Amino acid sequence: MRLSLTFLSVAFFSAVANAYPNPGHNTGDTAVADPTMCKDDAGTYFIFSTAPGIQILTSTDRTAWTFAGLVWPDGASWTDAYTGTTNGNLWAPDCTYLDGQFYLYYAASSFGSQNSAIFFAKSTTGASGVFTNEGLVTSTVTGDTYNAIDPNLLISHSTWFLSLGSFWDGIMGETLSSSTGKPSGSSVTSLAERFVNSGAIEASVIFQFGDFYYLFSSWDICCDGTSSTYNIRVGRSTTFNGGFVDADGVALTDGGGTLVLESHGDVIGPGGQDIMTDNDGVVIVYHYYTSTGTWLGINLLDFSTGWPVRRSIFVSVWPDDLSLGRVLITPDFLKTTRCV
Repeated sequence: MRLSLTFLSVAFFSAVANAYPNPGHNTGDTAVADPTMCKDDAGTYFIFSTAPGIQILTSTDRTAWTFAGLVWPDGASWTDAYTGTTNGNLWAPDCTYLDGQFYLYYAASSFGSQNSAIFFAKSTTGASGVFTNEGLVTSTVTGDTYNAIDPNLLISHSTWFLSLGSFWDGIMGETLSSSTGKPSGSSVTSLAERFVNSGAIEASVIFQFGDFYYLFSSWDICCDGTSSTYNIRVGRSTTFNGGFVDADGVALTDGGGTLVLESHGDVIGPGGQDIMTDNDGVVIVYHYYTSTGTWLGINLLDFSTGWPVRRSIFVSVWPDDLSLGRVLITPDFLKTTRCV
């Protein structure tokens, strides 16, 4: 039996009317904060997210997720001086999978503090308890101009570049040694900054698509349940280490940032994002809040205009998916019609 034309029409016009696509349909263990996603050579997806020890989820289809333990199941005592507690939350991990190796950067701090540090770990499997602690990458103290949290690694050709930062003077970048995964010098470069709302910008991701590098960030307030005001912004540049502007030509260092995603419907405070390329296109992963908790969001991004934007497209759903408001955004209108 085919889905009726009436149902298809309602689904289509509902998608068009919605200002933003809903998060893609996910099942299983999907409670996360600050997710980052990798895919290994066997096709298994890994999500690492903020938690004591850093939570690991795995999936074979990017839809059904299973809790797979912690990166540090016995704790990470070397971070206690920065979290201010034993086995505290380790923040905003960033995963890169390259040549059979997982490279994982993560932060240790506490809310409102510049006593912060970024650490580095490696694994060949991504499994719980088998990561090697590669130690401290960089740190900040009270009075520094920026805050050493929210790391993101970009590998451009042979250059490793780490973006980082939260509040204070915003998003910074520094070059890393590809052999050690740690800074090759002492200089940092300003990439983006805000001058309103207490300078609330963090969670940077630099992603290359076509001729441009895109700097994504999360603005405003995270981690306050349904009172969160997080939203995702972007700018672009022809170089990865500066010169980012938004769609209006405003430099990100002057407070610019084009809106990508904000609260809509039951999806509150989307942010803490990561970007990766998969078989079906460019994927953005993020967390968002509802009245029941903080959840994994996954969507595709369309760069056909030169900017990552939503499209008024058909969505591939079962009828009960529509009622749940969790639908998978797909890149082509008619190719995704599902029949039963």
